[in-house]
Amino acid sequence: MHFRAQRKLQSEVSLTDTLEAAGDGGTLSLMDVIAVDDNMLEDLDTKDACIKVRRCVQTCLTPRERMIVTMRYGLDDKPPRTQREIASQCGISRSYVSRIEKKALEKLQAGMEGWTP
Repeated sequence: MHFRAQRKLQSEVSLTDTLEAAGDGGTLSLMDVIAVDDNMLEDLDTKDACIKVRRCVQTCLTPRERMIVTMRYGLDDKPPRTQREIASQCGISRSYVSRIEKKALEKLQAGMEGWTP
């Protein structure tokens, strides 16, 4: 009877079984090999933050501020652009782009106040 029970368990493997013993006294288990970094919650927090920022950009900023922040930080799914590139595209000075960006970021910070991921 004992041998039949052992035969059923023969194909089972434990996650804590040692696969390899390291020379410095450490061991490698099956769990170490197949472990997956679970960052699903972090991904959801990041997605929520992106949605909140995009919504805030649409509601809190003027059209000009929205355009500059969108181009500056790549919110239009294009690579972020420098202040100099934005200035030449809009026909304004780089320092004016900087001032608009600074004002827009202050508005966004006020709009995001109280939101916690």
